[in-house]
Amino acid sequence: MEPIGDVLHLLVILSLLEKGNAKVGHFKAAGATAPGDIIIGGLFPIHEGVEESPNISAPHEPHCVRFNMVGFTQALAMIHAVESANRSPVLTTLGISLGYRIHDSCSDVTTALRASADFTQEPNTGANTSTCSPPIMAVIGASSSEISIAVARQLNLELIPQISYASTAIILSDKIRFPAFLRTVPSDLYQTRAMVQLLSDSKWTWVGVVTTDGDYGRSALDSFVSQATASGICVAFKEILPNSLTSPDGESAFRQAAATLLGNPNVKVVVSFARPIHMMYLYQELRVWGSLLGEKVWVASDSWSSSKEVLGEMDLLDIGHVVGFSFKRGNLAPFHRYLMNLININDVIGNNSFLKEFYSLLNESGDPGFGSSFTVPAEILLNNSDAKVVFSVEMAVSAIAHAVADICSKKDCKTPGTVQPWEVLETLRGSRFELEGKNYSFDQKGDINLGYDVTLWRSVRGVINIHDVVAVYHPINNSFCYTSGNTNNLTDLRDVVSVCSPSCEPGKFKKFAQGQHTCCYECINCTENHYSNNTDMHQCLSCDTKREWSLEGSSGCTHKTLEFFSWQDGFAEVLLALAALGIILVLLVGALFLHHHQTPVVRAAGGPLSQIILLSLVGSFVSAVFFVGHPSSLQCKVRQVLFGLSFTLCVSCILVKSLKILLAFQLNPDLKDVLRHLYQPYAIICLSVALQVLTCTLWLVLQSPREKATVFTTTVLAECDEGSQVAFGVMLCYIAVLALVCFACAFKGRKLPQKYNEARFITFSMLLYLMSWLIFVPVYVTTSGKYLPAVEMVVILISNYGILSCHFFPKCYVILFKKEHNTKSAFMKNIYEYSRKGITVSSSVSETSVSQTEGYRISHPYTISSPSFFMSPPPIEPTAPQNCWSVDQNIQSIDPATHCTVVDHGVFVTGQLTRPHRLRRSMSL
Repeated sequence: MEPIGDVLHLLVILSLLEKGNAKVGHFKAAGATAPGDIIIGGLFPIHEGVEESPNISAPHEPHCVRFNMVGFTQALAMIHAVESANRSPVLTTLGISLGYRIHDSCSDVTTALRASADFTQEPNTGANTSTCSPPIMAVIGASSSEISIAVARQLNLELIPQISYASTAIILSDKIRFPAFLRTVPSDLYQTRAMVQLLSDSKWTWVGVVTTDGDYGRSALDSFVSQATASGICVAFKEILPNSLTSPDGESAFRQAAATLLGNPNVKVVVSFARPIHMMYLYQELRVWGSLLGEKVWVASDSWSSSKEVLGEMDLLDIGHVVGFSFKRGNLAPFHRYLMNLININDVIGNNSFLKEFYSLLNESGDPGFGSSFTVPAEILLNNSDAKVVFSVEMAVSAIAHAVADICSKKDCKTPGTVQPWEVLETLRGSRFELEGKNYSFDQKGDINLGYDVTLWRSVRGVINIHDVVAVYHPINNSFCYTSGNTNNLTDLRDVVSVCSPSCEPGKFKKFAQGQHTCCYECINCTENHYSNNTDMHQCLSCDTKREWSLEGSSGCTHKTLEFFSWQDGFAEVLLALAALGIILVLLVGALFLHHHQTPVVRAAGGPLSQIILLSLVGSFVSAVFFVGHPSSLQCKVRQVLFGLSFTLCVSCILVKSLKILLAFQLNPDLKDVLRHLYQPYAIICLSVALQVLTCTLWLVLQSPREKATVFTTTVLAECDEGSQVAFGVMLCYIAVLALVCFACAFKGRKLPQKYNEARFITFSMLLYLMSWLIFVPVYVTTSGKYLPAVEMVVILISNYGILSCHFFPKCYVILFKKEHNTKSAFMKNIYEYSRKGITVSSSVSETSVSQTEGYRISHPYTISSPSFFMSPPPIEPTAPQNCWSVDQNIQSIDPATHCTVVDHGVFVTGQLTRPHRLRRSMSL
């Protein structure tokens, strides 16, 4: 922030002084001068301040106090640089020289403005021109940004170029407000950026800031806070120390700053833009509080990074670690030689009141070595010389020398008034100059940005070294380059933890409280199906819940397990083995039936129909295989349709056999002729299967089964979506209806002769089928998971094995182990025995009414004709029972005595004769 009011106030004072015929130049004379063709001015803090006057009566020359040895060596650096430039070929070839007029700013803005009035005064055009001071073509200084800002505004009036060697305030880069200001050091913008980068690299996110009130301190503070905030670094506190140590609130300000530092134990890193004297007072105050700060890291700006005087009587271990940012250093050897020979140059002492004061102070101090040796003052000056400041001063003088050389190469510079300050300014902006073998130039903002040296203060056997460069900051790429052998020196400080809250580990996220710093937060576990895979994440990331899952507080997502009824499942292996066994048994039974297709047992089993049933069972067993493995849309379609059609074909064939039994024994005699003509076995089978084909076709076309992935918390179930549940139900219900019809028809014929009696087997197999599927429906509806296909697979296998066991295994047993029962005579004997039982049964029944008109009427409850329904043997001669006499195969004869009836194909049936007639092929029960 600029002290505009203070500057205007000072300008008003200067104006009033001029109106009162009091020349400002009379109040402050140059402390060091040297003649030359081109005169340059200098402003250096030879003293640390001015003596305050309690009363303001009239403008007077201020009394500067506290001789500043560092500022004095800076002035000597300018004198040495000017003398070196005068000896360089740049100026000697042109025959011109540089002169200087150096003033003491006394580290005070008002005093500096009085001195700058000497730089801007008009030359005296009176008669005595020999005593006139030549005009100033450029000014080197000042050190403080606050003084440079005030002086720059005054020098702007004449466009006198001002080159500062230490002022780093960001505002000075504004060429609109400070068009004549240049500097050989980088702006604080780069210093604060370097500091923020250091803090970020070291993960120091909770820091404090101490600065001195003034343009430099506030500008640096604002720049640092803005850049730190952008980098996620929080400023815990900002302590602004008063610029004047003698101000009324000065003592309380230092006390408050010390209390703040001690009241924030988590703040282990403090960034300071304060002046050296302010840091010294702050450390003393902290010492008074009796607290050691050995764990703290002090990041020092260029204003005090090379001032070990801040320690006073304290040791480095008492305050902690100091990491300083300083300007680039040059070669001090020539300047050191100059200081060693300075005492022998008596004429310089005559033109340099600062040097006289220096020696007088040495005499007053009573140094025993003074007077007998010249090395004592030289050593004092060497110890107070700052290599980086000396190098910056030398760059400023070299830039002016090259600019003057460029101008004087085109005009005569020895004639007074031929060179104007604004010409020098214009040349400085676009010129390049050489120093120590390197070329330099000012950028568009008037700065020379060489980066920074990062120093680490060390204490070796009680000797403090503040010039140990451990890294170099490059502003172009905003990075540090560690010097050889010093890499660990700076990185070791990263063990210092300066955070408000500890880092949130992976699996947690930051939860900020309203009104708090962003660096102060609470670590909260990520919820289920969320994760954080880095530290200090502001929010958890979401897992892809279709494929991934995570527990609470997870640092990553886990892929969900894909589940299905796999081939490697033990249960699946058992069911597949049963399905394979069933296919093998069906094939063996089919081969056995083909081999014995002419035997009565095979004919009684249905002949060709048995082969169709076996073929359908193969398809049903194969359909069970499609219920295993990762389901696909094709697999989902095939397994249900193949089972539905195969089992429909099987049950249709069994239905034909059941209807045969019903038609042969249980129909009303008045309807049997009609139903005999309607009974077409293969037509019935085709019609039954066709209806199921129509159902499955509509199912596949309208809403077919397909693959579906059901997502659970930790698993993904790959299963088949049956598409239309209605179509699936219709398919199963249709088979169930056929099975019920088979069951009803077979149940009525359960008392037929044993050799012909398949009704009992059909009844049992259909009952087993219906019971298994009745159990399947509620289980299928209420069950979910990868074993759901196994439920239907089990029911299919039960149904298949039920039909195979009931319909074919008993006949296979007879074919293989009861061959004597698989003969025509055995079948005829079985029927005869059944007929005799019928006689016994009929004799116990009450006599039915008998009417005889033209013949006889059979009133016995059982009559069998056309035995080919049960088997189709070749025609044979019937062997009549003992009380019956045989007749022609195709003509029924009646024995009135025994009431025996002989029907075609030699099947003997008992019955009561009503009338003789030629019987048709009929069926009655």
